[in-house]
Amino acid sequence: MTILQGTPIMAVIDTHRQHGFGAGLFARPATAIWTLIASFRAWNDTRLTRASLRKLSDRELEDIGLCRGDVEVLRF
Repeated sequence: MTILQGTPIMAVIDTHRQHGFGAGLFARPATAIWTLIASFRAWNDTRLTRASLRKLSDRELEDIGLCRGDVEVLRF
């Protein structure tokens, strides 16, 4: 330890850095898989929501502020 103007200076070792073939090697494929699963779930939720809205009558759609043409273009 060196003292410069009354303040001690200490060396620091970064032990959290990933080197070479650490966990980082498998992090990207796992992230890609989870992203793919999340995308599939979002697509399926949208598909089911649109199917439910298509079953409603024009009157029921009007009650929730939609018309028949809105069902296919809505973004969820």
